[in-house]
Amino acid sequence: MTIAVFPGSFDPLTNGHLDLIRRASRLFDQLIVAVGQNTSKASVFTPTERVAFIEANVQDLPNVKVQIESGLTVSFMRQKQATALVRGLRNGTDFEYEQGIAGMNRSLAPEIETVCLLADSQYQFVSSSLLKEVARFGGDLSNLVPPVVAAALVDRLESGRTRD
Repeated sequence: MTIAVFPGSFDPLTNGHLDLIRRASRLFDQLIVAVGQNTSKASVFTPTERVAFIEANVQDLPNVKVQIESGLTVSFMRQKQATALVRGLRNGTDFEYEQGIAGMNRSLAPEIETVCLLADSQYQFVSSSLLKEVARFGGDLSNLVPPVVAAALVDRLESGRTRD
């Protein structure tokens, strides 16, 4: 059985993330969406909230599991016996960033292969910082995030609360 891990902060979960999850779920026997913490940014949602958002939107994908991870992704992958690391690429900047990470991961765990999926063109411009800015000023997020995420994001940003 081929197990893959799609790691990310998913803060917030976007339709672009969901597209990548759906596409990756067709490539592997099991896909684990690993919800982590971006230590360089303040989170809007807790890891538990992010897991709940993802689980609610992948119920129709029986080979997808969602789990919280901390620490090195390759350590998490070894624990789960995963051999493929899935990453999404929106543009050349993402490629350069992911290339460095893939090199480090290969150095740490040569048995793990990085698989990059190109973002669908309708999501190539979407980033969490842009979404947060649009939500903060009342812009329409309906085509960019699941409805439950849009409502929660607006509510959280209006209240001024963020989570770690």
